[in-house]
Amino acid sequence: MKAVVLAGGYATRLWPITKHRPKMFLPIGDSTVIDRIFQELEADDRVDAVYVSTNERFEPDFRTHLDDSNYEKPRLSVEDTTEEDEKFGVVGALAQLIEREGIDDDLLVVAGDNLISFALSDFLDYFESQGTPALAAYDVGSREKAKSYGLVELDGDRVVDFQEKPDDPKSTLVSIACYAFPAADLRLLGDYLEEGNNPDEPGWFIEWLQAREPTYAYTFEGAWFDIGTPDSYLDAVAWHLDGDSLVAETATLEDATVGENVHVMDEATLERTTVDHAVIFPQAEVRNGDIRRSIIDENTRLENMDLAGALIGAHTTITNGQSE
Repeated sequence: MKAVVLAGGYATRLWPITKHRPKMFLPIGDSTVIDRIFQELEADDRVDAVYVSTNERFEPDFRTHLDDSNYEKPRLSVEDTTEEDEKFGVVGALAQLIEREGIDDDLLVVAGDNLISFALSDFLDYFESQGTPALAAYDVGSREKAKSYGLVELDGDRVVDFQEKPDDPKSTLVSIACYAFPAADLRLLGDYLEEGNNPDEPGWFIEWLQAREPTYAYTFEGAWFDIGTPDSYLDAVAWHLDGDSLVAETATLEDATVGENVHVMDEATLERTTVDHAVIFPQAEVRNGDIRRSIIDENTRLENMDLAGALIGAHTTITNGQSE
């Protein structure tokens, strides 16, 4: 079996934090979003190769990351894009990767920005027991949230209807961009695209596929975070920390109050500052501040600032409300 980790997005909703780094490298505790996936795939003997589908802009970041790791399975497969408007779409990029890499095995496809509480090995167990295309499905608990995803309707475990980003969701059960396909069904990606169908979202392909091939859903409870916005990232950090905080040993705290779900990284400095539900990247300095539900990037200097819901990019200096 092969695996593809989708990591080609530009994450514009998280700019400036992700303008110069892949969102998959955002830290979740002592790991990163994508490393949690790599670790699981590395440990599963059924998966003999992992293709990391990314773009030309972030190719050097991923190459360095993998070179510095102990993983043996991941290898890069790079699409020829450097900007959001050049992207082939997820389905188009996946079809090109399958052809480029000559994949003719069963295939697991998982989004590299997925933080999920179930084990991928359990999902593969389910896929192997069914012998058909399978997807992972989660109840988001809100019809408003369901509008942003692919809505899944089931008869037992079988998918009997699928609507990508419906205006009026009938339920709150959605697909989470974790799929598995038998080798014989990979050709259908090409058929789908040759018919002129939407190459962007995988859900459009699943909607088309389930009408032609039996497709089953692995439903799970627990947690799932689609890390594409500041709120979803901070919520994922909060889920991992579970009310605690993580402060690096090399960080400096002087008359600082660290509240719940705060991650303060290496060599960051907090002086006369209160921080709650926030991520402070390495070598950031915050003095005389109140920082809540915000992300402060590396090598940033803030003084006399009260921030809520803020994204402060790397190497920024703001003192007394003046940006430098």
